[in-house]
Amino acid sequence: MSGLTQLQAMGTAERRKEARTVIASSYLGSTIEYYDFLLYATAAAIVFPKVFFTGMDDWVGVVAAYGTFAAGYVARPVGGIIFGHFGDRMGRKNMLIISMLVMGMASTLIGLVPGASVAGPWGAVLLVILRVFQGIAVGGEWGGAALMALEHSESGKRGFAASFVNAGAPTGAVLGTLIMGAFAALPNDQFLAWGWRVPFLLSFVLLGVGMFVRLKVSESPIFKAAIEQEKAERGETAQGSGAGITAKRPTPLVQVLRRPKTLIFTMLAGAAGFALQVVLATFSVTYAVSKGADRQGVLYAFAAASLISIVFVIMGGRLSDKVGRRPVMIGGLVLFILYLVPMFQLLSSNNIMLIFVAFAIGLMIHSTLFGPLAAFVSEQFGTTSRYTGASLGYQLATLLGAGFTPGIVAQIFKDSGQDTASVVWYLAIMSVVSIVFILLTREPKNNDLQTVQA
Repeated sequence: MSGLTQLQAMGTAERRKEARTVIASSYLGSTIEYYDFLLYATAAAIVFPKVFFTGMDDWVGVVAAYGTFAAGYVARPVGGIIFGHFGDRMGRKNMLIISMLVMGMASTLIGLVPGASVAGPWGAVLLVILRVFQGIAVGGEWGGAALMALEHSESGKRGFAASFVNAGAPTGAVLGTLIMGAFAALPNDQFLAWGWRVPFLLSFVLLGVGMFVRLKVSESPIFKAAIEQEKAERGETAQGSGAGITAKRPTPLVQVLRRPKTLIFTMLAGAAGFALQVVLATFSVTYAVSKGADRQGVLYAFAAASLISIVFVIMGGRLSDKVGRRPVMIGGLVLFILYLVPMFQLLSSNNIMLIFVAFAIGLMIHSTLFGPLAAFVSEQFGTTSRYTGASLGYQLATLLGAGFTPGIVAQIFKDSGQDTASVVWYLAIMSVVSIVFILLTREPKNNDLQTVQA
């Protein structure tokens, strides 16, 4: 029985139960992956300059630490290509299991990397290598998780379903920030010596939980149906699970690159959202602490704001099912441009409650545009190249928008005599560029996901 026929044979209640299971698995997997990936962002903001880049001016050390952070974003498109290729050939599920395994091991090992006082510059080198593996893993994770949620969902609910994958990012940020914040309460010398390492070592525990859940989900019915359709068109007998495409069809990457406009527009449309996200998670934390705010208080303020933002990610996805992906994303970007100046004023207040307000409003606005993004990107591509196309488009957007932004923003801030106006202009211009390319990209809300061609 084909994938779609099998799904259609289920009752409505059974189909919805299956969809809920897959969405929950995608959400949990995304949460674990982003716990690991964004935990590094917190550590880069408050730990790594003092552990791996000692003997430097404070802001020079911050820029250097953000450089290692960028390595993960450089690697994300590579992960998108690798996992996307095999995900479009062999299925979504197996690639999700492998990506989680790679991420969990890399994150655990980061907790064991010796600092500059023990290993000299080699500590930073090991940090970069492991960060690259983190990037490759999350580059493969996002596409598979988004597609599993999307391809198991009913028409008209895809934005809502896929938003749970992006909701994993703030959930992972909450989890990582709370745990890091708890250890930040240690005396400073103990925190820098060993306390910061424990949250990374806990990744091994989360890996076990995630693998247990992920092994229980079923393969995408739309993907299985697409493979069976290809075999029928070639006059082949569909046997077994249908996992695998022969070389007669061009590779998924070639299919995507045949339509470079879609890839480029998708990348530029999503870039500003990632720039704003990463500035909130890194530079804003460093900036608030540099103005005299308590380090642990700032981390907890960010965690509390991230917790609130989870609801807004899902609301943004749900709203996009009704009015379209583009209006919701553009509205979020416009609001964030207007909010940039008051946000930095609140962050510099040295008042934890006002800093919490700054994070909460910023993350709520960002989450509204972030919610539809998973569906917006994934719906641009056909079934047999969707994993590759969505992963590559999304990860190139993260590279362009987030990979170098913390380092660039920190450098701009330092060179301008620590004037936030330069940072505001940089982020506002990026947001305008994304608005333009969202307008130039087709509205994908009603696209037929069963289309095999790219």
